[in-house]
Amino acid sequence: MRSRKSSKPEQIALSFDTPGLVAGVDEAGRGPLAGPVVAAAVILDDLKPIKGLRDSKVLSGRRREALFDEIRAKALCCCIAEASVDEIDRLNILQATLLAMRRAVEGLRLMPARVLVDGNRLPVLRVPAEAIVKGDAKVQAISAASILAKVYRDRLCAELDAAHPQYGFATHKGYPTPEHLAALRAHGASAVHRRSFGPVRQALSDQGGP
Repeated sequence: MRSRKSSKPEQIALSFDTPGLVAGVDEAGRGPLAGPVVAAAVILDDLKPIKGLRDSKVLSGRRREALFDEIRAKALCCCIAEASVDEIDRLNILQATLLAMRRAVEGLRLMPARVLVDGNRLPVLRVPAEAIVKGDAKVQAISAASILAKVYRDRLCAELDAAHPQYGFATHKGYPTPEHLAALRAHGASAVHRRSFGPVRQALSDQGGP
């Protein structure tokens, strides 16, 4: 079944009247110049409530880490998925993000009756889905997904930093900070940089690459 946006009132009513499990979905890493984009899908357990679920961006790193472990321990099921740098460059970042979201939903151990996705765009899924703008601040399952995706990607960036210490990935997480842009100019683009992004294209051009 092709997913639909929630702009039509009848779609919202139909979605919220649908009985069964609800999965929340969110992503991390659309804006960085390097590394994969990550998505998570979470089905929470009503019998095991988790206190303090919020949009991952408003939580401290320590709190996110603690909630990451609690979500994985208490959720009915969850799945974290990626779209690679190569897929980002081939498909574009939006389509790669939707691909990661679809992989996260399809990787769930239990099939949800409906899926609630942060933002205003939906992946194509086999179950009804609804896009909710700022859903990571409104829906606990989406908040949980945002935390899983953020912590998982931050850990990936720590691994990228160990492999490519000259870029400072552990600090800026791949985002185009002045420090990252300066490192790109000084060292050129690495294998984990997204070649379809403007600053990386410029670094490759300066290197004399394609």
